Amino acid sequence: MDFRNLNPAQITMMGSGFCVMLSMHFTTQLLSQHLFYWKNPKEQKAIIIIILMAPIYAVVSFVGLLDIRGSKEFFTFLESIKECYEALVIAKFLSLMYSYLNISISRNIVPDEIKGREIHHSFPMTLFQPHTVRLNHHTLKLLKYWTWQFVVIRPVCSVLMILLQAVGLYPNWLSWGFTIILNISVSLALYSLVVFYHVFAKELAPHKPLAKFLCIKGIVFFCFWQGMLLDILGGMGVLKPRHLKLDVEHVEEAMQNILVCIEMVIFSVLQQYAYHVHPYSGQVEQMLKQNKKNE
Repeated sequence: MDFRNLNPAQITMMGSGFCVMLSMHFTTQLLSQHLFYWKNPKEQKAIIIIILMAPIYAVVSFVGLLDIRGSKEFFTFLESIKECYEALVIAKFLSLMYSYLNISISRNIVPDEIKGREIHHSFPMTLFQPHTVRLNHHTLKLLKYWTWQFVVIRPVCSVLMILLQAVGLYPNWLSWGFTIILNISVSLALYSLVVFYHVFAKELAPHKPLAKFLCIKGIVFFCFWQGMLLDILGGMGVLKPRHLKLDVEHVEEAMQNILVCIEMVIFSVLQQYAYHVHPYSGQVEQMLKQNKKNE
């Protein structure tokens, strides 16, 4: 193939497609390792759902590029797929942390050594909760509810947004209303994860919780804030159709999808470290035994 004969749009599509294949390759590699060392189904099922976030985001963004002249409803649908999966990932991450600590809310299992710890809330949560509360089954259940509310609210809002756009009843004020609701919802879910991490940082340290959380937060952070930045640049007239016969809104969508395809390669590589198979492969135990012999 002579790349000199390709136009910018074709080169962009090929590059984005290559990025999608790379993110799928790295994720499939990690996925196959976990399936090979299938030692803890509860934890590893959650890990598999989490690491699939990168290729799913990449594939959905690439589909958006393939039909870049699609309608607003089409792009809302694609964004909804990513954001609904994001909600599931956040819930599974909390479930994974609970599993590491042998906590079971449904069976009322809370280890005695972690009961009574202090949870310090910050503003604006102090408007609804005391500044300091003691850790017990009720507070753990509350943290779980704060996370799972996003799993419910995100799909409900997505369905409503798509239906309202389809019937032509989607004014700007309603769009902003949904945006505010979803931002509050996801902020509450992420806040509960941060609180959980601070309370159990010592116990979770061997499991690299911060690296795991940053992989999820990083994907959400880049997708959200770069989308906001592109909207601002489009409104300021910085983004222009140039060689493509597209309006500014579609140029914003195209650039967002291209950036997501590239970024998911980076995050799929980072997940190789954060969600490594070592804890389930027996290599950690072998290293500890070897260290004891050397001592």
